[in-house]
Amino acid sequence: MKNILFILCGLLVAFISQAQVTLRLTKLPDNTSSYDSLFFAGSINQWNPGDKNFVFKKAADNIPTLVIPEGKGSIQFKITHGNWAKAEADYQGNDIGNRSFSFTGRPQIINLTIQGWKLQTEAVSTAAANVKILADSFSMPQLNRKRRIWIYLPPDYESSQKKYPVIYMHDGQNLFDNKTSFSGEWGVDETLNQLFEQGDYGAIVVGIDNGGNKRLDEYSPWKNPMYGGGDGDEYIDFIKYSLKPCIDQHFRTQTGPQSTCLWGSSMGGLISAYGVIKYPETFGKAGVFSPSYWFSFDSLSQSISTIPIIPGNIKMVHVAGEKEGGNMKNYVYQVTDAFI
Repeated sequence: MKNILFILCGLLVAFISQAQVTLRLTKLPDNTSSYDSLFFAGSINQWNPGDKNFVFKKAADNIPTLVIPEGKGSIQFKITHGNWAKAEADYQGNDIGNRSFSFTGRPQIINLTIQGWKLQTEAVSTAAANVKILADSFSMPQLNRKRRIWIYLPPDYESSQKKYPVIYMHDGQNLFDNKTSFSGEWGVDETLNQLFEQGDYGAIVVGIDNGGNKRLDEYSPWKNPMYGGGDGDEYIDFIKYSLKPCIDQHFRTQTGPQSTCLWGSSMGGLISAYGVIKYPETFGKAGVFSPSYWFSFDSLSQSISTIPIIPGNIKMVHVAGEKEGGNMKNYVYQVTDAFI
């Protein structure tokens, strides 16, 4: 009986070790040099376009291949030549959306076709005139780091005496300017300017650049055994105790929790939800887009159930696509129910 159990355990370990995702670049554009190194850049390696741990290597059939160990959740990614100036694109060299796959616990082989490479032209700034760099190296004493901070001021800020609600948004590189974004800006400034023209009151937006290879660490207070995390408490403390007091001191802001919002996508969605849980007396609203709740779902659920939140004091919006994979929809529903 012991021998049978030993054999079964061995087979199980062997199966788990083979439960990996194999990416194969089966078709490349004609202008791809055989000497070029091709890289995977995605949500599991902080979108590093030249990560030497994620470089494709020629297999026996001469097809560039990358094996990724089994993990959890849905992964978004793109293929690059080692930098974002020459990332994959459509046939005309235009930007395309992110690719994705979901870990299933079973071996997967995914064949990819690269249509073209991005045209290596100088990126043009698309930031609106009412977007400024507040600081290139704003001190983060809680993390012993520095970070670039952006600020968007409503169109009537200089001509009025109004006080404005404030939205603190993560991944600042991607919010306003195509020149600094890795895959196209979000158009936050254009959207808010258009809403203002339609009669919206207006809001100040403070954009906080992500920390590159520190992004996953800063955007989760809990550690994921495969991907990191664990600096989220310090990151939220930075916003509460260092950044927000500076913004409130130097700009006309509405300072209460009902006028203070955290907003982010993917891991930025996770840390936004956590900020509301940890400091509901400071952050009364959260915008959560395509959240990476899979990263630390059990810990997040426990925090929601144990930290007291006064009913009616929190407003949160969840936005996610039903086809995003990685059980995204169910995670969002479960977290929403837990908050309710």
